[in-house]
Amino acid sequence: MSLQPGSLPPHPHDQVLLDNVHPADWVNPEPASSYNLLVVGGGPAGLVAAAGAAGLGAKVALVEKNLLGGDCLISGCVPSKGIIRSGRAIRDARNAAEFGVINGEKLRVDFTAAFDRMRLVRSRLSHHDSARRFRDELGVDVFFGAARFTGPDSLAVEEKTLRFHRAAICTGSSPSVPPVPGLEETGYVTNETVFSLRVCPERLTVIGGGPIGCELAQAFAYLGSTVTILNAGPRILPKEDPETSEFIHNALERDGIIIYNEVTLVEAAQTEGSKLLAFEQPDGQRFTLLADEILVGAGRTPNVGDLDLEQAGVDYDPRLGVRVDNHLRTGNRRIYAAGDVCSPYKFTHAADAMARILIANALFGGRQKVSNLIIPWCTYTTPEAAHVGLSRSEAEKKGVAVDTFRVSLSEVDRALLDGEESGFVTVHLKKGTDKILGATVVARNAGDMINEFTLAMTTGAGLAAIASTIHPYPTQGEAIKKLADSYNRTRLTPGLGKILSTWLRWKRN
Repeated sequence: MSLQPGSLPPHPHDQVLLDNVHPADWVNPEPASSYNLLVVGGGPAGLVAAAGAAGLGAKVALVEKNLLGGDCLISGCVPSKGIIRSGRAIRDARNAAEFGVINGEKLRVDFTAAFDRMRLVRSRLSHHDSARRFRDELGVDVFFGAARFTGPDSLAVEEKTLRFHRAAICTGSSPSVPPVPGLEETGYVTNETVFSLRVCPERLTVIGGGPIGCELAQAFAYLGSTVTILNAGPRILPKEDPETSEFIHNALERDGIIIYNEVTLVEAAQTEGSKLLAFEQPDGQRFTLLADEILVGAGRTPNVGDLDLEQAGVDYDPRLGVRVDNHLRTGNRRIYAAGDVCSPYKFTHAADAMARILIANALFGGRQKVSNLIIPWCTYTTPEAAHVGLSRSEAEKKGVAVDTFRVSLSEVDRALLDGEESGFVTVHLKKGTDKILGATVVARNAGDMINEFTLAMTTGAGLAAIASTIHPYPTQGEAIKKLADSYNRTRLTPGLGKILSTWLRWKRN
């Protein structure tokens, strides 16, 4: 069961959450005569846009159909990372003997306790997105209800008409569900409903080998499920380079997860208390798989339905979302969009960055461009896989020659001390220069380590600048310093080496 006002799962932490992000006694305010910015959607992009604009003095309205916080707080980043952290704790406990910690009795996993902790942390974080905070502290008019445009500068919600000078469509995205015969009748969970489970499924089948599928597959494997991934593509994590994809594939298999690539789902059915999935492989062989639960993690679909965008003159594609230009403006000059609803980068941090561009462009005539954003991403498996910029194959497709440098974590002292030498760091430079075009980090804390590359790319600093930066010893981040040192060594050409040798020989005389 997903969280909905009025249909609360019987858990006190969820009640705290709902009291913040959709209070049961909330009364929508009377609309102002006009708003500088009307924001539709209370997820990361919408909240940042509303808070930022109000902080700059704008009269702002925020309309949310369901719960403030959106996918990130309710069913995405926050709950998934809470469960992933529990999974990592279990993994570390199982491997504790390597570090001299001997478990006196067999390790026991408490699935309920792990999920309760996730709910507690989620409820504690929810005050940041609370309706009362936005109303009382930030001065935003918060409306709950389904929004629909009634014209190029007006919108209706709960029989009230709101007029605006500028509007921001920030309605996010929802899980995509493949059209498998029998799947609806058989039943499944998505990221929107999986965190309401009360019992760990003994057998879990995951449809999809993207970040959501891989992260939750591994987390549930640590929690005690026997997990199988059915992936339609030739490899999991298709947006990563092949080396990273293979590395994470092998890591998941080491954790007992079975992965089938290039499968075609044929049908789903209920049978003797289990859920059955039939699938075919490229050679035509058909297999059946029994599970206690099916998790669908097969991509995202932009939320553009029921908004009556045609009434506002806003063009959109049901699969790709709202069409915007490089400044996030739609075909209606009054209306902009940000986040999952219009972007291929469906990350909270990307939505945040786009919302800041939206404020500048929509309210202050800015000309900031989305194409200038340097957006990193991270898949939070163990190890994590983080990336920013171009991969080698992408650079080659663009006709850009690159120099590639790579350091294995097995060469890094702290990684060995931590027992976390499984991973690597790779950087791609514009050939003959130290300009960073892209980088990949596969490590326990890759999401933190990738920031150094992202900062360098954003500021225009080259790899030589990283080489001249002192890194504390011992840290796993020293892998990046080692990589930069590798680049520096290439600058010592045979000719330069001969000159230096001659100079030093002369100094000895």
